Amino acid sequence: MIRIYSLALVASVLFVVLYLVFALTGEIFFYESGEAIGTISGWCERVSGGLFREPANTLSNIGFMISGLFMLRILTAENQSNTELGNAFTGLNKISVLYAVAVIYLGPGSWLMHGTHTAWGGWADNLSMVMYIIFPWLYNLKEMGRWSVSRFLWTYFIIVIIYSLARWFFGGRLGIGLDLFGLSIGLWIISESLFKFWSPTFRWMSGFVGFIVAAVFGISPQEILSDLVEYWWIILFWVPALFSTSRPALTRTYTPWFFLGMFSYLAAFVIWLQGYPDTPYCQPDSWIQPHAIWHLMTALSTWCIFKFYRTERER
Repeated sequence: MIRIYSLALVASVLFVVLYLVFALTGEIFFYESGEAIGTISGWCERVSGGLFREPANTLSNIGFMISGLFMLRILTAENQSNTELGNAFTGLNKISVLYAVAVIYLGPGSWLMHGTHTAWGGWADNLSMVMYIIFPWLYNLKEMGRWSVSRFLWTYFIIVIIYSLARWFFGGRLGIGLDLFGLSIGLWIISESLFKFWSPTFRWMSGFVGFIVAAVFGISPQEILSDLVEYWWIILFWVPALFSTSRPALTRTYTPWFFLGMFSYLAAFVIWLQGYPDTPYCQPDSWIQPHAIWHLMTALSTWCIFKFYRTERER
C-alpha cells in the first residue's frame, strides 16, 4: 500500500496519454452520440472537432486528480514518517485510500464524458460521481452501525457494481425512477446530522432532514407529497435511521472544513446552473466556462471534506 501514491500518479498520467493517443487516431470518438461539431453543447461550451469535444469542461477535471493525488501524497508521507495515526484519515489504510482514489476517478470519469460525447463516457462520468457520493453516508453508517471495515468495503463495492450494471443497461434512473447521486446527497446530510445529534428520538426523526435537502435543490415538500409515485424514493431517507443503531464513538470538528466544503459545493451548484445554453453567463467560445468552474470548485470541496474527516477523534 505504501506505493499507492506512485501507482495513482502513474495511472493518472497514463490515462491522459492514452486518451490523447486514441483521440489523435479518432478511435475514442467512434461511438460518439453527442451534439454536432460547431454546435453549442448541453453544458454551454461549443463542440470542438479537436482532441476534446468540450476543451475547458474536459481539462478542468484535472482538478479532481490533483486533489486526490495530494491526499495520497500526504497519507503516504505520514506512513513513512511514522506519524501517530489519529484516525482513519491519517496515514494509508483501506478507508483513506478508497476516499482518495474515488476523488481521483472523478477526473477521468467526467473527462471521458466531456471529451468524447459518447454514451459510455457518460456512463463513466455518472459512475465516478456515484462512487464518490456514496462514500460519506456509508462511512457514517459504518460508524453508527458499528460495522467492520470489511463490511463497509463489501457494501460499498456491491452498491457500485450493481449500480454500474443497472446504469449501463437501464439508463440514468436505473429503470425504477431512482437518481442515486441526488438521493445520496440527501443521505449524506441526513446521516451527518444524525452523526452530530444522535439520540434514540432523532434517529427516527432524521429522515425528515431529507425534505430540507430536497427543497434546497428545488424539490419542495408540496411537490413531493403531490406525486408520491414519482417520488417514492423518499422512503429511503430513513435508511440512515435503520442502520444507525448507536451513537458514534467519534466526534468531528465541523469548523472550518465541513462548512467550507459545503459552501464550495453549493456555490459550485449555483454556478453549474448557469452552464446551460441561453443562460446569461453562457459564452460558448470562452475558456471560462461555468461547468469548468463547477469542476474546480467541487474538487476543492473534496479536499475540504478530506480535511474535515481528519479532525475525527474518539469521544
